Amino acid sequence: MTTKEAFARAQAEGRAALIPYLTAGFPSREGFLEAVKEVLPYADLLEIGLPYSDPLGDGPVIQRASEAALRKGMSVQGVLELVKEVRGLTEKPIFLMTYLNPVLAWGPERFFSLFRQAGATGLILPDLPPDEDPALVRLAQEIGLETVFLLAPTSTEARIRTVTQYATGFVYAVSVTGVTGARERLPEEVRDLVARIKAATDLPVALGFGVSGRKTAAQAAVADGVVVGSALIQALEAGRPLRPLLEEIREGLRRPVPS
Repeated sequence: MTTKEAFARAQAEGRAALIPYLTAGFPSREGFLEAVKEVLPYADLLEIGLPYSDPLGDGPVIQRASEAALRKGMSVQGVLELVKEVRGLTEKPIFLMTYLNPVLAWGPERFFSLFRQAGATGLILPDLPPDEDPALVRLAQEIGLETVFLLAPTSTEARIRTVTQYATGFVYAVSVTGVTGARERLPEEVRDLVARIKAATDLPVALGFGVSGRKTAAQAAVADGVVVGSALIQALEAGRPLRPLLEEIREGLRRPVPS
């Protein structure tokens, strides 16, 4: 299934696409795979986070998950193997969220090629302004990975035009300027941000940072897709099943049928 098809199917069902985020190797290698199996029936696309020691864009919940996964020995090689296993479970798009350092440490061509071979659909690069290294972005695309970059409420029209030129999978709109984390409500600016991005590109727009339940999911459903991360990681930390939260969020993503 292509990224475009995944978003189109959700739209045809009258809802925003659900994009769960899970940290590779958390709460353990086996626990991660069990969590994947739990979220896949609800997911339209899946985001897998590569644990990294200095995750500047992540809030405390995902930072803790990354640190725990690294302590248990998770590595880039380990994430590669997990992506292969997840690809064996689903045809849905799989996006790897990684900071730039692991890419550079492995060598971009090797990193991109191996993750493409493992079954990744694309990459989310939160700390790479794409216009700062267009050659690296082109390399990922030539190898067959879709590229996703972040835009914030503070992004200017010029910045939106620049970033959307380099995106090929979808555009990741963040609801707040800052780090990831579940919130009780989203800022009113999210509707304007999504509208400004959609005016600059035909790509789907996914909204993340802050979705924690039915209410915030309904606010975020102005976008084509909604990323849910910290709320799922918190449930895993507490040993709670993910299904009730996923059902609640999926219900919140449904859009009213026009009369």
